[in-house]
Amino acid sequence: MINGHGDDAYRYTAIHANFSSNVYHRVNHDGLNRYLAGCLPCIRSYPEPEPYALAAELARLHGVSPEEVCVTNGATEAIYLIAQAFRGSHSAVWIPTFSEYADACRLHGHRVEGISSLEKLTGNEGIFWLCNPNNPTGQTWDAATLRRLIAAYPRKLFVIDQSYALFTEKEVLSVAETVKLPNVLLLHSMTKCYAVPGLRLGAVTGSRELLSRIRACRMPWSVNALAVEAGHYLLQHPEEYRMDIQALLTERKRVTDALEAFGVEVLPTDTHYFLARLQKGTAAQLKEFLATRHGLLIRDASNFEGLDARYFRIAIQTEEENNLLIEGIHEWIQNS
Repeated sequence: MINGHGDDAYRYTAIHANFSSNVYHRVNHDGLNRYLAGCLPCIRSYPEPEPYALAAELARLHGVSPEEVCVTNGATEAIYLIAQAFRGSHSAVWIPTFSEYADACRLHGHRVEGISSLEKLTGNEGIFWLCNPNNPTGQTWDAATLRRLIAAYPRKLFVIDQSYALFTEKEVLSVAETVKLPNVLLLHSMTKCYAVPGLRLGAVTGSRELLSRIRACRMPWSVNALAVEAGHYLLQHPEEYRMDIQALLTERKRVTDALEAFGVEVLPTDTHYFLARLQKGTAAQLKEFLATRHGLLIRDASNFEGLDARYFRIAIQTEEENNLLIEGIHEWIQNS
């Protein structure tokens, strides 16, 4: 990554609506807040060295064994653990995508290759990293295509980040089917679907053999006690976090139609977030204008490998906030 990630509201004094991270922020955390307030005494003791109880809950949810689930400090810890466990591998990374796959691999001595065509997926060794749905494009791989690839390359490890799986109506691979395969790891994020990115809570699922290799690299107590307690609460109160995905996708189409009407190029997406490109000017200029003049934060996507200075990303929020964003972008285009 060429300098950082999104969700950099800390750089500004008054951000009123945040479109820059792929999180739908408008959820009610009152129940979680009350629960965590009552859990504060837990910080006086060490948590489990590894969150075994939370892993067991996730395993029951997916119908697999606890040994096939490893809870991590966000999906990002899982990425770095995998890169460490397979140190020195050849890693192919589908681009444009989240930077941490390549960053983690380089840190652990991998030979990293960014690819955007399956014709470049050669050999039967190494690792293939892909995000599904992809960040920043929102495009979702066809599940049947992934199954064929996994079968065609039995000695290649497929690391598939499904952090945004709940934000698409397209089929993604299930935990139950992939734990039976010797060459697939799925990454999961609780921070996205429950809108708690500050907690850093995720998981990696896969066969016992693969997870045993990954566990050998992890440090103890990487997931703090309050995050573990939050995980228990979130899994036990799904009714508080049900999203109307169809409504979110309908609203996304309304916004993209509006942006296209005044000349913004919008790339195809299967999720509530999308990648767009300006005809003139730069995403950095648009971002600064929206943040300082309107208190609206978007993601300058120019630092994703393979994208230029005109690309930006938006994650849909409420109708009222989206209208403010449409008006702000339209104002900037008219005056630029």
